[in-house]
Amino acid sequence: MNMTHYMELLATNQPWNLLIFMGVPVVLAETLAISELYVLFTRSRSGWVHALNRAVGLTVGVYFVGVIGYLLTTAVVPITQAGEWRTVIDVIAVGSYLVSGLPLIYIAAQELGLVNRGADEQYKLKLHASCVALFLVFGHIAMIAGMLDPSLLSAAAGTEHAMPMTHSH
Repeated sequence: MNMTHYMELLATNQPWNLLIFMGVPVVLAETLAISELYVLFTRSRSGWVHALNRAVGLTVGVYFVGVIGYLLTTAVVPITQAGEWRTVIDVIAVGSYLVSGLPLIYIAAQELGLVNRGADEQYKLKLHASCVALFLVFGHIAMIAGMLDPSLLSAAAGTEHAMPMTHSH
């Protein structure tokens, strides 16, 4: 079966790529989502859960700055320049993964006071929760598209042909 560049990235260099590009971001983002629910339900802007929420939001946002920068320069640009995308499924998988990090980066920017400085706490709380939701939506789109066989949308669908990934990740 052919695979998307997203899935190939996770399968290559086991277990490191899986940990770097899936394990660490998902654990951080899920911790953020769970602590976000607590903050939303209690409206608590203090305590250890709120502190954890802030720390994880900052950490995962900064982490995604590195991940996105790395993948853009080592995978997206070279694959695009070489014309090696494996149908729109491949583009959706990789693109959704990269886009999923943007709301987390925005959360980190908010935690650092780079955005929304003058906004009230209610607005910040709503925006924070919305960013977590956007991450979850785009992250799941990336995972679902990433698991599809990209040849489902090619003219030669159903034929098996090797499409080795030539770019190092």
